[in-house]
Amino acid sequence: MTGAFSGADGVWGAEDITVRYDETIALDHVSLTVRPGEVTAVVGGDGAGKSTLLRAITGAVRITSGRIHRPDLARVGVVAEVPGVWSDLSVDEHLAFNADAYGLEPSRAAQRGADLLRRAELSDARGRLGGQLSGGMRQKLGVILALLHEPDLLILDEPTTGVDPVSRAQLWRLFGYAAAEGTAVLLATTYLDEAERAVEVLVLDGGERLLQGPPIDLVGDRRLEDVVIERQRALEARRSTTREVAG
Repeated sequence: MTGAFSGADGVWGAEDITVRYDETIALDHVSLTVRPGEVTAVVGGDGAGKSTLLRAITGAVRITSGRIHRPDLARVGVVAEVPGVWSDLSVDEHLAFNADAYGLEPSRAAQRGADLLRRAELSDARGRLGGQLSGGMRQKLGVILALLHEPDLLILDEPTTGVDPVSRAQLWRLFGYAAAEGTAVLLATTYLDEAERAVEVLVLDGGERLLQGPPIDLVGDRRLEDVVIERQRALEARRSTTREVAG
């Protein structure tokens, strides 16, 4: 049975979901739990299924089987691979537009926006147009816009890809701030060192679960990269055996 339901006690995620496109299986019986006050990371290379999983949770992708647990979409903040920043709007105009879209009370929206800009070190950029912002600044603004309405669930698709190291650190401070407020934070990343900062990690490979759990439980005194490579080799060996048997 498929469907989308609210999670118990604000716990969100996916329950044994499969996503199939014709004969291609994009996700194969994947489960994920995203808890309030925690950062959960989905890791994998291109084609691993990270974006498909995130889009399935938001409802942008239809699942073939399983269940999705999420709040009402009005209580979700989303940052896609390309943040929703317009070139011809200033930072302040972005904040005003989003506040109006979410129906936020103006004084509260102004206070919230100012606080988030300060935390992202963007206070001095309020009058700058989106097209005048660096890549890192645009990413930070995208996260701020997604956090403006204090969502229950924040979903970020590779939010730190291609940004400079300083902006990357500032973005992670924003993620940590959101979690400290009680938001459940779910992000996709290709960076294994970032995954080690999360409370829970799901590593995908070709739509299948490769590793899952708290980073310290997965790696012990080893590096996550080494454990992932070891598991990838084992998975590929199993796939090769399956193909030989099928052939």
